Amino acid sequence: MTWEVLSIIGTIAFAISGAIVAMEEEYDLLGVYILGIVTAFGGGAVRNLLIGVPVSALWEQEPLFLVALAAMTVVYLFPKQMLPPWKRWGNFFDALGLSAFAIQGALYAAKMGHPLSAVIVAAVLTGSGGGIIRDVLAGRKPLVLHAEIYAAWAILAGLAVGLKWMDSPVELYMLFIAVAALRILSYTYGWKLPRRAVGEKAGEP
Repeated sequence: MTWEVLSIIGTIAFAISGAIVAMEEEYDLLGVYILGIVTAFGGGAVRNLLIGVPVSALWEQEPLFLVALAAMTVVYLFPKQMLPPWKRWGNFFDALGLSAFAIQGALYAAKMGHPLSAVIVAAVLTGSGGGIIRDVLAGRKPLVLHAEIYAAWAILAGLAVGLKWMDSPVELYMLFIAVAALRILSYTYGWKLPRRAVGEKAGEP
């Protein structure tokens, strides 16, 4: 039951973030819905393709689709009322969604007997794949790949599940709290991974 609640929270957070990006880019109503759905479910769809889960499994999540549609509709109809609280709490709920989705993706792959590499990829795609697809469709540089430590926390979740560091329900809940807390700390304090520019951006002629 707890995982279902976390899935709902993550779905709402990701769907709203996709809808807001679409509205910032001045997409029409259809574009808002498409970008929101892709953000919420795109990572899981790509994961399913890579680990051998039938694509039709995506359509078995009808309640979550309805939740996502409802959340996007509210944001579209009442943007002035929704944006202030979203700016205040959006990153918090996004962190919960990242953690829940990454762990669920890793568990999915681990239960199918896939190797550690596949478990990590499943965690990353489920936790951050939707955001990457969202930014690409919006014509933006994927935020999770250059501006913040985001996918790295999904990798950590995949490692913990794949190496069976966290296996029991209690341990998995502890992992969920740890990953979410690390994500919250990383955006609160502006943690970033090292990066190196080349060419003109590095100051070369």
